[in-house]
Amino acid sequence: MTDTAVTLDPATTALVLIEYQNDFASEGGVFHDAVAPVMESTQMLPKTVQLAEAARRAGASILHVPISFVPGYFEISSHPYGILKGVVDNNAFIKGEWGSAIVDDLTPQDGDIVIEGKRGLDTFASTNLDFILRSKGIRTIILGGFLTNCCVESTMRTGYENGFNVITLADGTAATSPAEHENAIAHDFPMFSRPMSVDEVIAAFG
Repeated sequence: MTDTAVTLDPATTALVLIEYQNDFASEGGVFHDAVAPVMESTQMLPKTVQLAEAARRAGASILHVPISFVPGYFEISSHPYGILKGVVDNNAFIKGEWGSAIVDDLTPQDGDIVIEGKRGLDTFASTNLDFILRSKGIRTIILGGFLTNCCVESTMRTGYENGFNVITLADGTAATSPAEHENAIAHDFPMFSRPMSVDEVIAAFG
C-alpha cells in the first residue's frame, strides 16, 4: 500500500486514536449505524486494538482524543452547520454520558494520554496535542479513528503542515459510507500522509 521500507522508532512515534467513542464505535451509538458498514468491511476496531497493543509493547506513545460537549453545546456556535449541526441535532457526544465514553475495547491503559478539549474537527485546533507531542519528542504520528474524511483528514493535514511525519491507517479509520472512506484513502491521504494498513504499521515497529 505504501513504502515497505518504512521503519518506526517507538521513542519518537505516537498512535493518535481519534474519537473511538461509543456514539461511533458501539452498537446503540448515535452514529454507529452510519459507520458500521466501513468498520465491518475493514475490521477496524479489532485491528486498532491489535495495533494499540503492539504499539504499547514496542514503547510508542498512545494518545486518545475524544470529543465531548456539555449539555446545550455551549462550547460551539449557537448556529452550527455541517457536521457539527449533525452532532447537535442528534444530541451526540455529551460529556459524562455513555455515548461520549471511549469504547471499552480501547479503554486507556496506564501510560496512555487522554487529550482533552476537542470541540471541532481538527484535533490540533482546540487541544494541547501539538504541545504534548513536541514535549515528548514525537516526530511521527499514526492516525486512526473517525471520520476518515473529516476529523482524521483535518488532523492529518495540520500534522503534515506542522512538520510531523504522518501515517494514516487505511483499515483503522471509518466514514459514513464506503465511497467517502475509499475516496479519502485513495485521493486525499497520499497528499498529506503515508497511508498504511495496520499490519504494515505493526511490521514497521520491527
